[in-house]
This record gives sequence, C-alpha cells and structure tokens, in this order.
Amino acid sequence: MQQYNTIKTKHPDALLLFRVGDFYETFGEDAVKASKILGIILTHRNNGGDKTELAGFPHHSLNTYLPKLVKAGQRVAICDQLEDPKMTKSIVKRGVTELVTPGVALNDDILTAKDNNFLCAVHFGRNRLGVSFLDISTGEFLTAEGSSEQVDKLLQNFAPNEILVSKSHKKEFLEVFGPHFHSFFLEDWIFQEDYAFESLNGHFKTKSLQGFGIDHLTQGIIASGAVLHYLSETQHKQLQHINKIQRIAEEEYVWMDRFTIRNLELYHSTNLNAVTLLDIIDKTLSPMGGRLLKRWLALPLKNLEKIQLRHQVVSHLKADDTLLEKIQHWIKPMGDLERLISKLATGKINPKEVIQLKNSLEALVPIKQLAQESPNTSLQQIGLELDACESLRTKIKTILDEDAPVNLAKGKTIADGYSEELDELRNLAFSSKDYLDKMLERETERTGITSLKIASNNVFGYYIEVRNTHKDKVPEEWIRKQTLVNAERYITEELKEYEAKILGAEERILQLEQQLFEQLLVWMQEFISPVQRNAYLIAKLDCLCGFAQLARENDYVEPQLSDSTQLHIKDGRHPVIEKQLPLGESYVTNDVYLDREAQQIIMITGPNMSGKSAILRQTALIVLLAQMGSFVPASEAHLGIVDKIFTRVGASDNISMGESTFMVEMNETASILNNLSERSLVLLDEIGRGTSTYDGISIAWAISEYLHEHPAKAKTLFATHYHELNEMCNTFDRIKNYNVSVKELKDNVLFLRKLVPGGSEHSFGIHVAKMAGMPQQVIQKANKILKKLEKSHSSDEISDTLQASQNEMQLSFFNLDDPLLEEIKDEILHLDIDTLTPVEALMKLNEIKRLLSKKKTASS
Repeated sequence: MQQYNTIKTKHPDALLLFRVGDFYETFGEDAVKASKILGIILTHRNNGGDKTELAGFPHHSLNTYLPKLVKAGQRVAICDQLEDPKMTKSIVKRGVTELVTPGVALNDDILTAKDNNFLCAVHFGRNRLGVSFLDISTGEFLTAEGSSEQVDKLLQNFAPNEILVSKSHKKEFLEVFGPHFHSFFLEDWIFQEDYAFESLNGHFKTKSLQGFGIDHLTQGIIASGAVLHYLSETQHKQLQHINKIQRIAEEEYVWMDRFTIRNLELYHSTNLNAVTLLDIIDKTLSPMGGRLLKRWLALPLKNLEKIQLRHQVVSHLKADDTLLEKIQHWIKPMGDLERLISKLATGKINPKEVIQLKNSLEALVPIKQLAQESPNTSLQQIGLELDACESLRTKIKTILDEDAPVNLAKGKTIADGYSEELDELRNLAFSSKDYLDKMLERETERTGITSLKIASNNVFGYYIEVRNTHKDKVPEEWIRKQTLVNAERYITEELKEYEAKILGAEERILQLEQQLFEQLLVWMQEFISPVQRNAYLIAKLDCLCGFAQLARENDYVEPQLSDSTQLHIKDGRHPVIEKQLPLGESYVTNDVYLDREAQQIIMITGPNMSGKSAILRQTALIVLLAQMGSFVPASEAHLGIVDKIFTRVGASDNISMGESTFMVEMNETASILNNLSERSLVLLDEIGRGTSTYDGISIAWAISEYLHEHPAKAKTLFATHYHELNEMCNTFDRIKNYNVSVKELKDNVLFLRKLVPGGSEHSFGIHVAKMAGMPQQVIQKANKILKKLEKSHSSDEISDTLQASQNEMQLSFFNLDDPLLEEIKDEILHLDIDTLTPVEALMKLNEIKRLLSKKKTASS
C-alpha cells in the first residue's frame, strides 16, 4: 500500500489501475468510482486497522474495462509490474506505463472508426484565443487562433474528447464555452510562449515554425505546445507520426456559427433518434474516408476552382459505373491505414495488424492503376501520388507468416524459411509428436504394457501413465510421480532430458520471433509519411466515390457554381426529409430564387406544419452540399459562391446557462446581424415568437428592414406566422412575399407544401391542434375566442400613440405652405384611427418618417 500511495501521489487526477498478480486493482475513492462505472463488486480490506475500499478485474480483461472508464470521462493511469516476480525477493517494482485519457487513446475499443479522437488545448491570449487539435491515433495536428466565437465554432466542428486549459482561466473557459466538454486544467507555466516554441521546434527538429505557415499564430502555438506537453506527461514519447502541424485556414471555408451547425443538424441532433445530414450522405467505405467527410462537412470550400475539381471527379465516377464499382470494391477491404501506421510509430502495433497494413497496401495497387488510366485529370493525379510501397509489402510478406497472431506468444509470427535458426528450433519443438510416438512404441515393446500412454501437464511436464492392472511390469528405473484412482504416473531420465530440450527450444523461438519482429518494426519507420499520404488520398477518393454513389441512388444533379451572388434552385428537396417519407409518398419540390438586386428577401408565410422550416433548411443544405463538392437534391441549381450561412431555426431554451428561449433567439439573431457579408445566406424562422405579439411583430419588422437597408444586401429567407409582415413589400422594393399553399376543404385543410408568390392570410393553428388530438371542447372554445379577437382587431395603446403623433404634427405643419408637408397633413387628418391595425399604424408612421427624411435630404 505504501508503494500504491507513492504512485497515486504522482497521479492524483487519474484513476489508478494497480497490477497485483493476475489482477488490476483499484483502492479507496478510485475503487468506489470503478465499481459504479464498471458494475464490479466493491469489497473492503483491513490494512493495519484502516478499512480500504477495493475493486478489481482480471488483467486479461483490460481491453473490456478500460474503454468504459475512458468513455465515462476518467483519466486512467495503468500501473504495471516492471520486473518478473520470480526474479525478486522483495516487493515487485511497479510504475505507470501509460496514462489513457478521453483525448489520448490508441486502443481500438475506445476509438470509433469514422470519428477522430481529438485532444484540444485552448489558450486565452490578451486579445485573441489560441486553439489546437491533435489526434494521436491518426497523427493530425491542427492549430488556429481568433475570437471566442471562432474558437467556439471550431470546438463544435471538431468535437474534441478532452480540452486542456490553464488553471487561471478555468472560470473564463466555463463562462464562454459551457460545462459540457471533458476539460482538464494544467499549470499556468505550461502556457508560455518560449516554452511552446521550444517544445514544437524540439519535436519537429526545426529551427523555426515558418515552414508550417504558423509562425505568426502566437496564441495557436502556445495551445499546440500545451498539447505536446500533455502527451509527454501521459507517457507518450514515440510520436514520429506527428510530423507536421497545419493551420486551419478559416478564410478558405464557409463560415457557419455554432447556432447554424446545431440548427441544421449536420452531424448530431438534440432530438432522440433523429437522422442527421451525415447519416444520409455518408457512403464512404473506409474509416479514413468517414473521418475526412466529417471534415469536409464542417469546412465547406469557398474556392470555386477547388469545388469544381471535386464536381468533375464526382461527375466522371457517376457516369462510369464500372470504374466506380471497381474502386469501391478495392477500398472496402482496406484497414485503417492512418491508425495502423500511427500504431507502428507509437510501438503499439501487433503482428496481425502489420499483416493488415500489408494487405491494405496491396488493395491500393489496383486503385492506383485504375486512377492513372482514367481520362479524368484529377483522378490521374491521385493515381500518380499514390505510393505502392512495394519494398514494404515485399519485406512484410517475406518476414511475417500470413496468419500471424495478435499476440507473439500465441502462435507462429515469423514465416518459414526466413531464419535458419528459427526453422531448426521449430523442427525440434514441433517434431516432438514423432519422437514421443517412437519412444512409446519402444517402451511398450520392452515392458509388454499394451496400454502405455505419454502425456504432459503444467505441474509435472511429460509423464508415462500406467493402468493399475500393469503396475507390476513397471521397470525399476522409472520414478513414480503421481498416483491416481485407476493408474500411476512415472517419469524417466530420457523423458526429462527431452522435455528440457523442447522447453528450451520454445523459449528461444519466442525470443527470436520477438527480436525479428522488432527489427522489422524499426525498418518500417521510414514508411510512416508515404503511408499517411496514401491514407489521405484514399480518404479523398472514398469521399468522392461516396458522392457519386449518393447522386446515383438519390437522383442528385451537378450544381452550377459561379462568382455571381444569385441563388437559383429548381425543384429543390430536403436531403434528410425525403428519405424519411412513408412508402409511396413523394417529396413536394420547391423553387427558390434570391439575388441582391430584385429579390433579396423572401418573406414566407403559411400555416404551421405547412413546411416553411423545411424550405429554409433545404436551401442551406443544398448550398452546403454543393460547396463540399457533392451533387445536390434538385433538378437544377445555379449558385453564386456563399461565404457565410446563418440560420435561426426553431426555439430551444439554454437552461444550463440560464437563458430563456427568447434570449437564445435574440443572441443568435444578434450574431447574424453583426456578421453580415455580401455573399451571406440568412435563414430566419419565426423570429420574435418568444415574446408578446406586438413586441414580436416590431422586432421581426425591424430585423427585416435592417437586412434590406444593410449595404451587404444579404440574401434572406424569412419564414414567419406574422401575416402583417406581408405589408413590407409595399415599402421595401427587394422584399417579396411568398406563401406555402394550402387547400381549404369543408372541415379540413390539405397542406400542399408548395411555395407560391403572394402572402397568406391564415395560420390554421387551431386546425393543427385538432390534428394533434386536442379535446373537442378546447378546439370549439379556441374558435369562439378567435372570432371575437378578429372582430376587435385593434389596439388602444397604438391608437393613442398615433393620435398623439397626429396632434403634434398638426401643430407643427398647420401654417406651413410646403406641398410635401401639406401631403403629410392630409394623410394624417384622413386616418381612421378606430379601424387601424397596429402594423398599419407602424407602417404609416414609417411612411411619414421616410417622406420627412426625403425632405430633410433635399433641403440640406
């Protein structure tokens, strides 16, 4: 226990798995945690009167229990015996051989094939934040710096499994990013500029970081240095596969804030069993492809040329069925090249995985040939860049047995014919059956005992078994070892000598196999970079093949992208909803046209449940798919490059951060209005519904006016149930009204889900309540109240306000001869305030304000 306590003191924040004999044991608080997480029995042990909690599991079950602990957010220190217990008379030396944390894992049972396992560090600089992401299982190392908004977006996209922050910024981190990340707080001195530069240059063996294009990102470098420090702290010293660091060049990708990523349900959803966009579009066959597709979805391109190159490959593969099927046929059996080569670098690879690496590289050879022979230049380029790694494949084939086991001790690892010494030892060890058969035959003949048997067990080794009926025929020189009920067991000098020879051979075989395997691994190190490059190229090809497959299966078309600012989608569909429709039901397609000159803002009205939100979301998803390099669900799509996508869709409380639905809505909308650009696409759904009707209408009107008057003239779809907003098209020339049509039957409403020009007058909310199964009594009462409200649709407050304005203006303008002021005076005097609706009153005031501002401009 003294030894345990000493080691535990060095790793106070980790759950310590302490190897004792054939078990990993946990003690004290660790045992209480482990028993709850793993569902194992918690017992107690008395140590000199102190009661200590205890929970453990067999050492061979580590791969079963370790993932459960790490997935529960625990940092686990694995403490092993560092010497053979037989070789010491005192307490066995023990030490932590590995520290596994949520963000630092190489164990296949912890990792998910198509997901990265990022360790992240966030550094709070003076004016900017630095962020760094590293996946030790693939060797990817990325860094960036920017505002808290930009870093928040990256955290959403990269979904790190663990975030490192300095202790002095713990409170700030939780305030800005919330408590839902697995975070670990490090000492402040780790986040120092000179220490970070020294760590990175030391790791990459460079004099400066200029070659990686990150030398100007001081905050990003500090975060990256913290990540590297943490790896050395967790006993990860072999990191040759982390051979470059890249800047996340955000200016090259479409900007989507965290609200948009969440609202569009790109890769996760808050709703139970919801289908995300990734679920629909992921047709990749390799783990590398699956991970790259997620990156492409998180970071859609803005560079027209790069997008068009992807489209050309997809178009070529879609048209050539045979080529697509052949490439996919060879990608399918491939192992995870990226993670296999990382295991080699970190010394965690086993013989079976080396064979898997060789087989994966063999599957790459026909892909290289197919790509090189293709008429498509992008595919030819991929073919040229793929490295067949012929010498690596040949060497593995020569040295390793094709059926090499996972564990060196569990079978034949080195191939026959590679080592003469090994072949001789094997002949000795495995020809024992013939030798023993001959011995048995000889002894049977000599003694006349027909039922003699030679066998072995772990206690006595080899022995000769004689039934009791033949006991009297046993030669004197045989030594009795064991007496059974019906028989006796003996050993002979010859048998003992032979046993020693065999055991010696088996031990030497294991030593030799281990030695030859380790030599092979050292030789393989020089292939880390070529295999990583291959992994990336295969991932890219896999994504493009997946897009071609997606387009073929779902009738997607190639979008026509340009540098214009127009957006024209014909017969657009929602990629997710169309796959969830009941059998036999077809998706109702819709056209959307937006530009910055004539139709900048489309005001979409229509009843609840008519499909307004679906039209908004599908527009964003079509743009997103197009700029990722995919084809899109439409009959035609002509799209000007979009640089920012903003959505404010659906209402959700952020109770954990103490924000109401309306506060969340206003936060998201403020983020949109403060970040507009000429190429932005803005999608607003039911803005203002979280507050009173008049408040809501006022806010929605003001937001629409702001978007219309803003110099960026951002393309906007605005879905609303405030029919009063339809009046805006009379005042603002680039706002156009559309509605999602319905057909009114005698006692029912048929949702046609078709977007048509013109505003809508009703919301049919009561009808939706009826469809939901609301009691008849409630429906009848709601209809009565609605009729009353419709009759008295006026507001005394607004009438009074307007009356006061009217009196004031009468005083101001009464004796003036200006024709414009005369016109305004007439307008006000002829208003019928008793029948004026609140929105008409606001519009009238706005109109008067405009006339006056024109006059002011003219006079100045």
